[in-house]
Amino acid sequence: MPMELGCGPLDKLRSVLAAPVSYALPLGDVELPLGPHIGNTLRIEYIGVITCCHCGRKSKRSFGQGYCYPCFQRLAQCDGCIVKPETCHFHLGTCREPEWAQGACMVPHIVYLANSSGLKVGITRATQVPTRWIDQGAIEALPVLRVSTRRLSGLAEVLFGQSVADKTNWRLMLGGPAAPVDLRAEASRLLDTHRAALEDLRLQFGEASVQTLPDAAITSIEYPVREYPLKPQSLNLDKTPVIEGRLTGIKGQYLMFGNQVFNVRNFTSYHVRVSAAD
Repeated sequence: MPMELGCGPLDKLRSVLAAPVSYALPLGDVELPLGPHIGNTLRIEYIGVITCCHCGRKSKRSFGQGYCYPCFQRLAQCDGCIVKPETCHFHLGTCREPEWAQGACMVPHIVYLANSSGLKVGITRATQVPTRWIDQGAIEALPVLRVSTRRLSGLAEVLFGQSVADKTNWRLMLGGPAAPVDLRAEASRLLDTHRAALEDLRLQFGEASVQTLPDAAITSIEYPVREYPLKPQSLNLDKTPVIEGRLTGIKGQYLMFGNQVFNVRNFTSYHVRVSAAD
């Protein structure tokens, strides 16, 4: 008989930078270490309950990766400027939760280059390095700029996005390690190409608001993957409420079961029962 390992609402995978990355699966107040189960059969059963990750109320659907609809409509952390930080409107006095924004948006952010499914530019709060890179499945990442606010990070990302991709192709990312990229050379190229526009940002927001990071180290990341999927097929708990198979690897926010992959973060707040084979 399968042995139950835990039961509760899903949250995004927790990770610790190690060789390879150490992962745990949150189930409510419990975090289930996943490393010991790689190579073994794992069963994830959706038990038909969704509770909002913010207020805890039951919901028929999950909105914005874990919220009930009222919270999704009300909370600043669900606003469109979270996806497009260059549209941040805090400075206009229209933020729905200015106190929350003080701790989440009006703090230093890093603009970085990463190699996940190829070269990409991204942003993250300074406190989320290297977690953000692991979540995206990057094999290498290099901080390029340190900026004073989330809005500024978005403006810089849009600027660099004229020259490099700003999205990860999840199928390519899960298909195997990305081809090598010279991140330092690419960073130098971007800074040279957009030097004038970066100076304009400094003139507008202050000299210290946009700082280059020439001495930043490249972070290399290794993932616990025994077997990469040949043609990744995404699993959906709404369509397949029971996922069962040999756990062949973990990368980013994905659990790999051979060619089938499960994005844990997409099902935040779904209550599941997790079991392992004897």
